[in-house]
Amino acid sequence: MESYYIEITKKNLYKLYKNIWAEENVHGKLTFNNESYIFRISFRGNQLRKHRKKSYHIQFENPFFMDGQHEIHLNAEYNDPSLMRNKLSFDFFNRIGVLAPDSKHVLLFINGNCQGIYLAIESFDEHCLKRRGLPEGSIYYATNDDANFSLYTPEGYIKKTLLDGYTIKHSFQSEDALKKLLIIINTYSKEKFSEEIEKILNVDKYLRWLAGVVCTQNFDGFIHNYALYHNSKTQLFEITPWDYDGSWGRNLHGEPFELEYVPISGYNTLTARLLEISKYKQIYYDVLKNILQEQFVPPKIQPHIEEIQSKIISFIDLDPYIHHKKESVISEKEYILNFIENRNQFLINQLKFL
Repeated sequence: MESYYIEITKKNLYKLYKNIWAEENVHGKLTFNNESYIFRISFRGNQLRKHRKKSYHIQFENPFFMDGQHEIHLNAEYNDPSLMRNKLSFDFFNRIGVLAPDSKHVLLFINGNCQGIYLAIESFDEHCLKRRGLPEGSIYYATNDDANFSLYTPEGYIKKTLLDGYTIKHSFQSEDALKKLLIIINTYSKEKFSEEIEKILNVDKYLRWLAGVVCTQNFDGFIHNYALYHNSKTQLFEITPWDYDGSWGRNLHGEPFELEYVPISGYNTLTARLLEISKYKQIYYDVLKNILQEQFVPPKIQPHIEEIQSKIISFIDLDPYIHHKKESVISEKEYILNFIENRNQFLINQLKFL
């Protein structure tokens, strides 16, 4: 496992910890593979900030990139007893044809003290597009649950603006395209929606993403924890997952999820509109059925779980926050495999109700 060595002055460390809920960022230095990088660092996440093991957001300044990345996210994975649910999810989405961040486990040191095992996740930004040879395009983060593709909040209130719930990560084209997408979803008749949606949304990739969220059972994934990419070449929106520690049978607090908690049809407004149209429902049926037969099965995923776990286990004793949970980490392999088997059977049984 690779190691990241971070140095932060006592003054800057004090500023960072003075108010963990503030969006404070301070300078520091990261050393990796004998190369040093000056960066700005801040805490990330919401619930995670109150834990002893913090998660971090890093933006490089000099040099501007590290391995082609200007930003990285260091996730503590503190509530996930397996330490792998995010990575397992991102890798799964990539395998089923959905754009998802790359990630790797690293050992983190701050001022010489080992902070334990972290998941380094690439930022989904314009540099990510460039690394993958994808066309430029605007990127929007779904930063809260108002990003439900509706004109109303989940609580039933009318939104103040059409783009409530979204934060612009990278602006390449006008926001008008996203506004148009939301207008089509919320105001067009069934017939007109069917005619226009494929002109602005990559429907096939969206339905693959939907299948991925449904399989991994990420409860927040339908109205939060995703990003939209407006491809400048195709002029179509694509969707990518984000923050999937609450998945594979556990919620974001690490507690078991009921097998039936997330329905086969998801629950945001865009999904509902697509699935009321026969041809899109059939596409989703075929995509999901194929994934349930070929990808979302223990024999396919078990080798990857074992590969990730083998990299983690050797370093658990160095993690001051979870070293006492080694057996728990190991046992999560069987927990996840049992979830896959049971969730797979549940979804296969539900296919007839689509």
